[in-house]
Amino acid sequence: MNQEIGFKDMRAFFAIVEEGNISHAAQRLNVAQPALSRQMKRLEEKLKVKLFERGSRRIRLTEAGRVLYNRVEGILGMVEGTVREITDIGRGANGLLRIGTITTSGAMILPQLIDNFHKIYPKVTFEIIEAEGARVLELLDNHLIEIAITRTQVDNLEYELLILPNEPLVIVMNKNDAVGKQADTVKLSELKHKSIIIPLRWKSTFENNCRNLGFEPEIICVSDSVVQALLMAKKNLGVAMIPISSQQLMTDGDLIYKRLIDPEITTHTVVSWLKNQTLSTAAKNFVEMFKKMFHAEEL
Repeated sequence: MNQEIGFKDMRAFFAIVEEGNISHAAQRLNVAQPALSRQMKRLEEKLKVKLFERGSRRIRLTEAGRVLYNRVEGILGMVEGTVREITDIGRGANGLLRIGTITTSGAMILPQLIDNFHKIYPKVTFEIIEAEGARVLELLDNHLIEIAITRTQVDNLEYELLILPNEPLVIVMNKNDAVGKQADTVKLSELKHKSIIIPLRWKSTFENNCRNLGFEPEIICVSDSVVQALLMAKKNLGVAMIPISSQQLMTDGDLIYKRLIDPEITTHTVVSWLKNQTLSTAAKNFVEMFKKMFHAEEL
């Protein structure tokens, strides 16, 4: 990156991209909009490239702008992480804890965990970022979050890990169009002619298992949103595959679930944080509470 770019320029550029327009970014930075516009113009002149596509109500980045944004995101994350580590000394269990999570794990784990945590550490606040697993780990790598909760395969050479026990996947269906001869289970072969709604992370395994049984699955939707999957199942657009813990979200009487068998497919939740990085006091306390509440295995 050009050495003339200062931290103030990076913060301003990042705010504009995050807010989507200069007006909102100026309010966020507490500066005048014309001054912010001139600052970005000077930045483009320094770099001798265009960073923004002009003529659009919402900010659009050029290719050079996207490269700069990716770099600045990491730099600001590292700076914020460093400041957080330093100021946390002597603060005890205060401050902001940033957590990244996928939907299927976060929805099941975080409400109960945060409730218990808040009773003991009432001065800790939370920022929860929900995203696809690879993006959550990217945020962790860039120091934009301290703790990641995913179902993704995670390298224990780069991350400290807590692994929850395996849990089976279940098939959610409209009770008026139930699949399977048994009341509590459904065989994979019984899904042969059913429309399937499935998260991306299990799509390949599911397809291979179906092919081993001699048929191609009729996948109509790939979605990592449990809520969307349940709504589609309620509309009888297909049957949805979710982890068994997610059935707690099933508050609609029109839906039932059956455990998938022959073969069974299992999954597990992984809590991770970067090795060789000092966690904030709040994050350390959070990890310890997680271990106690969910009996997670540490790797």
